[in-house]
Amino acid sequence: MPAQRARVVIAAVISSACVLTSAVLAVPSQAAAPVAADPAVITEWNVIAARTIFTENATPIPRSGLYFGFVHIAMYDAVVAIEGGYAPYAYRAAAPPTASAEVAAATAAYRVLRHYFPASAGNLAVDYAATLAGAPDGASKVQGRLVGARAAAEIIRLRQNDGRDADVTLDVEPAPGVWRPTPPSFAPMLGAELGFVTPLLLESATQFPLPGPDRLSTVRYARDYVEVLRYGAKEGSVRTAAQTDTALFYDDNGVLQFQQGLRDQVTRRGLDIVESSRAFALLGTSTADAQVACWRAKYDYAYWRPITAIQLAGTDGNPATRPDADWTSLVDNPPYPEYTSGHACVTGATTGTLSYLFGANSIDLTVFSAVTGTTRQYETADALDDETMNARIWLGIHFRKAMTDGNQLGHDVADWATTQYFQPTG
Repeated sequence: MPAQRARVVIAAVISSACVLTSAVLAVPSQAAAPVAADPAVITEWNVIAARTIFTENATPIPRSGLYFGFVHIAMYDAVVAIEGGYAPYAYRAAAPPTASAEVAAATAAYRVLRHYFPASAGNLAVDYAATLAGAPDGASKVQGRLVGARAAAEIIRLRQNDGRDADVTLDVEPAPGVWRPTPPSFAPMLGAELGFVTPLLLESATQFPLPGPDRLSTVRYARDYVEVLRYGAKEGSVRTAAQTDTALFYDDNGVLQFQQGLRDQVTRRGLDIVESSRAFALLGTSTADAQVACWRAKYDYAYWRPITAIQLAGTDGNPATRPDADWTSLVDNPPYPEYTSGHACVTGATTGTLSYLFGANSIDLTVFSAVTGTTRQYETADALDDETMNARIWLGIHFRKAMTDGNQLGHDVADWATTQYFQPTG
């Protein structure tokens, strides 16, 4: 495996920087029988993570993937330190086989979330206490807490100064093809720093080169322009009722939708605690890095949204486009450039991950939309990719090129994740 910035082999004896209470360190001399490793702890703490990240702290969707990645790396590392079977991401110390993997996973998630979201410390403490209350007292429980705490400390240490707090703004001169803030808020680019954050898995945010958006003078641009003009309009669209319903179904938090879908997957498929933790680690890290790479493209290309392109089509130099100063999209545009589509990047990373885990023609994914209050079922990765790409065009917020290129970028990231990380050990 190529050397990675974030890979550090640590000794089994952790330095004093990892501060633990004396109660945790005092392992009883007579070890009790290990606590059963219930895989439900992984999905339970994924629910807690979603609540913490979105409901309690209103983390913008583009930034959220990183925190799911942090949480599930720590949980995965804690579990495999005890159970084995797969290569760790960061925490490489040996753990007693008698340690509770369930307690270790919960401790890892708790400590990561508490560190990054201190405002939720009270609720997290209640959640953590409830998890511990279900585990018998004894050496197994104490050892599990120690392993989980150390796994969390390692990912927190590795992500110091990773660029998440950098002050980055997008400053471009208005011109044909160039992004500008869109109505109704006319807000500056959200998350401009994200494209410069150190990825979790990729060697750089630009590891997979993109072809870029179509030049304004091309037939391809005119074709995509006409498609979104006709199908993405708020008023006078040629969308069918079914297409409108599909569009609105995916006018939702895609990161959360796919995290929820994986919870259902690992439960119905009966994955054990190791396989469950690995599945969430793969999804969390691949979607996080897909967002990082996508936001770098948004920053570098700074391409205009359809609402701007259509209203100002008289400036694009393409005789096949016509301006419509009153055109508006079905929903408001998010505050960042159009190329590539963040939703497509996340979807591609998700379908790529699920294809690796379960087979491209048997992903069996159930997706729920809080916008429409309905669920949809997908057997194949292609079906999910195609429907989500259409949906964002029918919402009026993307050209097709941003969808296809973004989806491919997500697949590239997932391919990298599934071949370079979280691999079985000999």
